[in-house]
Amino acid sequence: MLASLSKRLKGRVFLVGIGNILRGDDAAGPLLIERLAGKVKADLLDASEVPESYIGRIAGRRPDTIMLVDAADMGADPGAIAIIEIENLREQSFSSHQMGLNLFMRCLQTVTGADVFLLGIQPRVTGFGAKFSPKVAETIHCLEEFFMEVLAGKEEL
Repeated sequence: MLASLSKRLKGRVFLVGIGNILRGDDAAGPLLIERLAGKVKADLLDASEVPESYIGRIAGRRPDTIMLVDAADMGADPGAIAIIEIENLREQSFSSHQMGLNLFMRCLQTVTGADVFLLGIQPRVTGFGAKFSPKVAETIHCLEEFFMEVLAGKEEL
């Protein structure tokens, strides 16, 4: 899966973390963005729970690839990851942001012409005030190392 992800990260890359830091594993997207700050040659954005507020900012950077990172209930083991395409969001409920993400991703694709997709991370707990689970923390650590390696050779932005 990481090999196919690596192939998708072409040109100017924009990584967008989505989630609520007060809801346990739902913080996966923002946490990964925080951990990558200053370590990769890509645009990074913690969009929290309102990614649609950042369409202009993202489009203004003229990205070739836009990858959203969000906790997504895929019915898998906690910490599992998957690339989720726009067309799959309308058919299945992966994320608490599902309705908004579908429209948001389509809008980004239309405005930028970029390859837009979601990297879903299976949460274990997402209740208000829940602690971040060890399995998801392990996945975030692995993804941090992966992106540091894959995005280290990109041209300066």
